[in-house]
Amino acid sequence: MNASINTTSKYDKNPALIESYRAGNAEAGEELVLLNKPLVCALASRYTGRGTELEELIEIGNLGLVKAINTFDITRECAFSTYAVPLILGEIRRYLRDDGIIKVSREYKRLLARLTKERETRLSRGEDVSLTALAEAVGVTPEDAASALHSGIPPRSLDECAYEDEGATLGSLVFDEDEQRRSFDSFCVRLAIEQLPELWRKIITLRYFRDLSQQDTASVLGLTQVKVSREEKKILARLKESLG
Repeated sequence: MNASINTTSKYDKNPALIESYRAGNAEAGEELVLLNKPLVCALASRYTGRGTELEELIEIGNLGLVKAINTFDITRECAFSTYAVPLILGEIRRYLRDDGIIKVSREYKRLLARLTKERETRLSRGEDVSLTALAEAVGVTPEDAASALHSGIPPRSLDECAYEDEGATLGSLVFDEDEQRRSFDSFCVRLAIEQLPELWRKIITLRYFRDLSQQDTASVLGLTQVKVSREEKKILARLKESLG
């Protein structure tokens, strides 16, 4: 195994930290993520050059790390890093695989990158990030901008559960008479989320799209559970205000 990964002496604190974290010590969870960051970075770096930024790959890898922390059997005669590697790689590979189901033209990829960069710049300045404003800023029509932005939305399987607590699938709702209303509501929510600060968008993504707990979200982002809880309340209040 690569020397950058096989460094068990560095990770000999993992079992004790995992046990402490599971006992409710939030700081132990944060230390676990920090301690194992080089491992995640080393694995994520294998997949650079495939259209996804290294920072994003590391965030996806952290999801696998959190899964490993939650499921590792401390009594096993196995190093935690050895157990975590397949889970981290699995999350990264799954993300890259699912993200590439629908092929997007290079033209749209380049336009999407320009629009995304323009949106991030405008968000940091508190400027208008409407579709019309973004299209005008990069010199394309709103129609082309909409198509490029839509191409960046990852596809979802029709067999996927539509709601967290119900058994209905997305496929069963394809011909639902309320489909247009739900699509419009989803579009409005997406726009409202896009206008949130970067940290808030990450919290929303991990909590409501990745279904992580507040504690696991805190571990991925290097925050405390209390911080995530407070920020989440602010986020929901902001979204409620934005959606009226």
